[in-house]
Amino acid sequence: MKILAIETSCDETAAAVCQDGRTILSDVIYSQADMHALYGGVVPEIASRKHIEKISLVAQQAMEQAGVKPEEIDAVAATCAPGLIGALLVGANFAKACAQAWGVPFVPVHHIRGHIAANFVAFPELTPPFLALVASGGHTVLADVQDYTRMEVLGTTRDDAAGEAFDKIARTLGLPYPGGKAMDQLARQGDPHFYHLPQAHVAGNALDFSFSGLKTAAINLVHNLGQKGLPVEKHHLAAGVCHAVAQAIVPRMVEGAKERKRDTLVIAGGVAANSVLRAHLEEEAGKAGLRLFLPPLGLCGDNGSMIACQAYYELLAGHTGTLEQNCYATMPLSEDVSAAL
Repeated sequence: MKILAIETSCDETAAAVCQDGRTILSDVIYSQADMHALYGGVVPEIASRKHIEKISLVAQQAMEQAGVKPEEIDAVAATCAPGLIGALLVGANFAKACAQAWGVPFVPVHHIRGHIAANFVAFPELTPPFLALVASGGHTVLADVQDYTRMEVLGTTRDDAAGEAFDKIARTLGLPYPGGKAMDQLARQGDPHFYHLPQAHVAGNALDFSFSGLKTAAINLVHNLGQKGLPVEKHHLAAGVCHAVAQAIVPRMVEGAKERKRDTLVIAGGVAANSVLRAHLEEEAGKAGLRLFLPPLGLCGDNGSMIACQAYYELLAGHTGTLEQNCYATMPLSEDVSAAL
């Protein structure tokens, strides 16, 4: 079974062709990062307009790279939630048009489920159940993945996502966008304990996250030092922020695995590329006797492969959409996008 998938939830226009859920025949990404770097973050209207300009070309390139023709495609998928609503609509409407023209099913996909599915692309031996953490610029979600399309959220951020904290602190430090990569590179030269940064403890659910306090503390530190005419040791601050994020995430993953009696941990999303987080996870998973799957760096960010892979399992579960399928800026991970009103 061959599926063409479209991903336009934020600032990457991506398309991929996947066979039988695990074999990627092509994966094409057009990134808008350089454009949005001028503003220090993603501008939704600009992102949507650029998707309109590039979506047809990117999809065509994906088909050509895969060496397939429209009549060989069995379904067309697109990210329909969550994400920037204008950006999502571009990809979903393009995918629905292709599905209608080619007479095949349209499969709406949940973006966070797609990130988790990136690990299926990288690791053919990985199968549910397992515990997964998706951390990116817009999401920090800890989930019990019971099956390919059955997932329960155990913890989520109460405020800012981990990736947003990275980006905002990086901008304050004058680092290039996207900030997570720049912070990670800088942190390798720093002492994580040079500056004191807070650790948030969330009342009501020990597996929930909070990163707004960390973000505010780091930004205030930079401003206070500047007002006193003192230099900011950027490499030490970057190391401290990376360490604080890892310390917030890793213990919760290990605890969640114990609670659900899972022996496997999976991480996904842009923040999964952070070297400090990956090192902490490897160490603590080893101590706890847990299997750990870390996706290749190329599959951590938004891409079409992950959507194509998840679409395969959604299609097997009968989760198909219609031409009236809408898109949603927010949606719980546990919800079936095709069933949303």
